[in-house]
Amino acid sequence: MAILDTPSPNFDERTLPISMIVLHYTGMEDGPSALARLRDPAAKVSSHYLVEEDGTVCRLVAEDKRAWHAGRSHWRGITDVNAASIGIEIVNPGHEFGYRPFTDEQIDALVPLVAAIKTRHAITRGNVVGHSDIAPTRKRDPGELFPWFRLAKLRLALPRPTRNLMDPMWTQGGFLLALERFGYDVENPMAAIMAFQRRFRPELIDGEIDAECRMILLALLLPKPQGDE
Repeated sequence: MAILDTPSPNFDERTLPISMIVLHYTGMEDGPSALARLRDPAAKVSSHYLVEEDGTVCRLVAEDKRAWHAGRSHWRGITDVNAASIGIEIVNPGHEFGYRPFTDEQIDALVPLVAAIKTRHAITRGNVVGHSDIAPTRKRDPGELFPWFRLAKLRLALPRPTRNLMDPMWTQGGFLLALERFGYDVENPMAAIMAFQRRFRPELIDGEIDAECRMILLALLLPKPQGDE
């Protein structure tokens, strides 16, 4: 896979081993603007990679360095997600500028990129996450239109469980405990529930805990969730 080197000065040294991949959308009006911002020293933001709408992959920060893409975030006990993750920005205007489906060219380029990173660093499927998963009170990206199923079919991300589902009948407190066990920061319950829905039940993001949400979460906590892979 051809990768275009477009270095960013916005990085520092890692303090944790790499154990995560975080997917973002750029949330800007176009790709050139996003790339310029990720390389602007004054912006103090960056990512390891950026995937353009035509499938071009740009490398901004070396994987052994800490890029500045996650901000204040939390996943499975890690609070310095930047130090433990590879960040990939995918060009898309996002909810603010006209959110739209990601292009086939982008996903066709993203799949081998994620596969290579995941193999290099022995990253588990459960640690391939969206920005909204690690920062539910602040972020919605890559959003409900991101085709997680494409990654799940190749075992590059967790599938949405669809088979052998059972309702554990958790109370709200029980559901939130399970959600925290899975990896989310549940300090803001509504935000955490909506982030979970955005990732695993994107057709209905209402912040309400229903039987379907309980069944999906229970299946995800089992050793081998069965779904659209």
